[in-house]
Amino acid sequence: MNPVLTIDPEFEAKCPPLTEDELSQLEENILEEGLVLMPLIVWNDTIVDGHNRYRIAQAHPGIGFRTHEKQFSNRYEALSWICKNQLGRRNLSPEQKRYLLGKQYESEKKAEKIFHGNQYTLAKKSGGDHGDNHHSGKKTCDRIAEENGVSRASVLRASHYTRGIDIADNLSPGIKQKVFSGEVKFTNDEMSKLVQSSPDKRQDVFAEIMHPEITKAMEAADAEPN
Repeated sequence: MNPVLTIDPEFEAKCPPLTEDELSQLEENILEEGLVLMPLIVWNDTIVDGHNRYRIAQAHPGIGFRTHEKQFSNRYEALSWICKNQLGRRNLSPEQKRYLLGKQYESEKKAEKIFHGNQYTLAKKSGGDHGDNHHSGKKTCDRIAEENGVSRASVLRASHYTRGIDIADNLSPGIKQKVFSGEVKFTNDEMSKLVQSSPDKRQDVFAEIMHPEITKAMEAADAEPN
């Protein structure tokens, strides 16, 4: 009997969705084999990779699957691993890559904050100072840039872009998937402007980004002499 696993919405959201054709082909392959060949990657019975395979197995009770357990210190380490794993896919759009890069940076910063907090607590309890061996002490931004073959500035821009996309998706649910599919495009500057705006102004800033022609027309009208 297959184990019952948990689907964490935040974990699954970091995995770019398959197209209908890709999902259909995956299901066809699994049904043809009679089992899920690739093991599902889990952490404490929560899926970190293999959400689609799990759902297909659930829809077909006779289909079996295996799991492979990963060890993470906290959920941010798990999120970082998911982002790195997804960045290895070949069929990602530039927007998806930029978003995942920003999420990897964001997750690892939070994971390191927890690590340093625990390290400080342990040092106080033991009366000693524990050296920083987490990721060899290299700065998070520089290390991620090196891992992904991009510049440090690209990682920082991706971080702002990612935060902007999340804000935009909160303001207009579903916009993230439109960005990933190429239906809607945002620039780094636009997303930075959205991130830097105050919460009470974000709806207006987002409207300007989505409909710049309206803003230009209003500015032109205001500039006309009475």
